[in-house]
Amino acid sequence: MFDTITTFSFPTRIVFGVGATRQLPACLEEIGVRRPLVVTDPGLRAAPPFKAVEAALRDGGIQYEVFDGVHPNPIEEDVVQAARAYRTAGCDCVIGVGGGSAIDVAKATVVMARQEGTLADYEAQAGGMDRMTGPYDPIIAIPTTAGTGSEVGRSSVITSPKLRRKIIIFSPWLLPKRAILDPELTVSLPPFLTAATGMDAFTHCLESLTCPVYHPLCDAIAIHGLEMVVHFLERATRNGHDIEARGNMLVAASMGAIAFQKDLGATHSLAHPLSTEFGVHHGLANALCLPAVMRFNLDAAAPYYARLARIYGDGTNEADNRLAAKAAEMVEGMIDRLGIKRGLRNHGVPQEGLQGLSESAFADSCHKTNIRPCTQDDLLRLYQESW
Repeated sequence: MFDTITTFSFPTRIVFGVGATRQLPACLEEIGVRRPLVVTDPGLRAAPPFKAVEAALRDGGIQYEVFDGVHPNPIEEDVVQAARAYRTAGCDCVIGVGGGSAIDVAKATVVMARQEGTLADYEAQAGGMDRMTGPYDPIIAIPTTAGTGSEVGRSSVITSPKLRRKIIIFSPWLLPKRAILDPELTVSLPPFLTAATGMDAFTHCLESLTCPVYHPLCDAIAIHGLEMVVHFLERATRNGHDIEARGNMLVAASMGAIAFQKDLGATHSLAHPLSTEFGVHHGLANALCLPAVMRFNLDAAAPYYARLARIYGDGTNEADNRLAAKAAEMVEGMIDRLGIKRGLRNHGVPQEGLQGLSESAFADSCHKTNIRPCTQDDLLRLYQESW
């Protein structure tokens, strides 16, 4: 069990609490930044959370530039344009404001602002980490959703339309220097997006917990992250102004991203092509595919799923395999209560597209650390069960 050397680290400094956005100028001063580029999407730029970030920058006398061209599922051209704006304005830091899309583009921007070639040259599964010659300029992440946890992660996921798949770049150089978690910035998030992003955080915690890599720190964080999502996601979805629920979901999302330092599983391999090929929101894609994956993993993951059942409140003394089966039903019940309509068919995914999706899912690296090994046929069956 202990014949593989593993290293543990969680270096991002997190500033958390109501009104934490006002600490942004101090964070910039701490890391010696002169002119940041703020990266966001066009919808958020006109919304109150972004206005709060701009107010903090103005109050601190910070000169800044804005790039607001991030797509909902960010594409490589977003990074190209942001890097061009970064170089043109002579920026020395990037601030990602928004969901995982904006923060992922922000991370990739500091890489492509100084590296030659294309983003695919730095793809993790093609050895790109060795070609990422940091250190890069500092990154500050300010999430306005509670899902991806990209604010404390060391990866960036960007779609390549040319390759028709997601590119994952991965390096310790991509860890933000500061993550500002302000529950006030998430209160305007609509119920559907609250639910979908929350299910992303939940899936991160569960898949990292079951990932067969030895990392007890991540396991403990994943377990508490699951507890927080179970206790607070439905509250946050029902009442966006529930600051306690919003704050705890922000923390749970960051915990999920810290936990999946271990890696993820088959649900993410299924979810990635759904976003790339059919535009399904990533968190929604996870929610739609997770129950089928849980049933596929049932025997191998029984002790972990039994623990999840107990988090939901089933404290019986039943055997782990019986509680594990209940856990899959409990997850489906939570998805239903969140107002997410199950079934890929209900979200624009045609049945005839499943074969092609399975090919893309098998090419995705996440299933390689699923607790039960997957073939392409297995992934196709999981799509069919989720359809």
